[in-house]
Amino acid sequence: MTDFSVTNTVTSTRARAPLSVEALAGPQRRQRKEAIIRGLFFAAAMVSVLISVLIIVSLIREAWTFITQVDWSVTWGETGWFPRRGLYDMPTLLVSSIIVTVVAMLVAGPLGLGAAIYLSEYASRRTRGILKPVLEVLAGVPSVVLGFFALFFISPQVIEKIGRSAWLWIGYTISVMAAAGVAVWALRQWRDSSAEATTIIKRVITLVVLIGLVFVLFWWVNSIAQDCSPVAGDTAACPSENAFTVKRSGQLAAAAIGVGILTIPLVASVAEDALAAVPRELREASAGLGARKATTTRQVVLPAAVSGIVAAFIIGISRALGETMVVFMAGGAADAAEFTSSPFEGGLTMTAGMASLATGTDSVVGEGLTFQSLYFVGLVLFAITLLLNILAGRFVARVRERY
Repeated sequence: MTDFSVTNTVTSTRARAPLSVEALAGPQRRQRKEAIIRGLFFAAAMVSVLISVLIIVSLIREAWTFITQVDWSVTWGETGWFPRRGLYDMPTLLVSSIIVTVVAMLVAGPLGLGAAIYLSEYASRRTRGILKPVLEVLAGVPSVVLGFFALFFISPQVIEKIGRSAWLWIGYTISVMAAAGVAVWALRQWRDSSAEATTIIKRVITLVVLIGLVFVLFWWVNSIAQDCSPVAGDTAACPSENAFTVKRSGQLAAAAIGVGILTIPLVASVAEDALAAVPRELREASAGLGARKATTTRQVVLPAAVSGIVAAFIIGISRALGETMVVFMAGGAADAAEFTSSPFEGGLTMTAGMASLATGTDSVVGEGLTFQSLYFVGLVLFAITLLLNILAGRFVARVRERY
């Protein structure tokens, strides 16, 4: 019979040996390598933070010069954005930026979300393998190429050939659909009797905001229709032969459609990732209850992925708001623009106004605050984008579903 007493004694002695942090840390050489790698990663993170801080500081410094020295009466209610003449009408840039962003999201939102739903829920593996790279290629198209496409194809072949009257009818249709959507939402909320008092207050505030937005949409479309309405005995009010002929050359509508095409892959990619993250068990449970594919997608998958879809839309809005080259080339304005609320006229967005003003010279020539006005516009754009991201982050965190 074999004697294992010595072996058992050694094993028990080793097992009872106390463990220390130094024993678990490993050799000194490995600790030094870990410290160096950790220091490199920390330095990389701090460089990113430092660059961001320097950008913000330089932006605020020059913008503060503009804020403290400008005559604020020339920044609101003027005829347009003419910085070289000392007229800095901010509504001219803000309204044009809103027009481009809204029209671009009307293009990119439905198409991007539709593409995401098809790729995630309906496309076969082979079809998805073909369409997904195509979307990625579209995302890699340079914005200058889309600028040329918007200027030389979308503007003459789409905007001008369809005509102003047709686009106005499209605008009225969208307005009616928006009003119907608000009415349906309000009816459903009214029938919900289980809501708490705070929830009811929030719903009332939301309803008021939605109704206000619908009225603004109606007013905007109606103002566009009246921009070039023929007046009896007054040919100067509408110099073209056709009262609803779109103005030739560049216009905000063509630039907005180009920006929308540029934004489609971004919205589709982020929304498709959100849809793909929904657990398969939810789809199978819905199918087990007898629901059709469309019903499962509409009532199960989309509500479960609403946080990611909203994030996709917010990213698309930020992308459309910050696009420069397409609007600069196809927007129909140079370094100055008159105020317009019509997408069928030329205009300048905030980014295009900055780019066009600083193009072609070593320093911006004009009034004393012309150079500083670029930084002020950049600061306003930065503040709007930051506010959008903060609101989107809070909304996404509130409606996010965890599985």
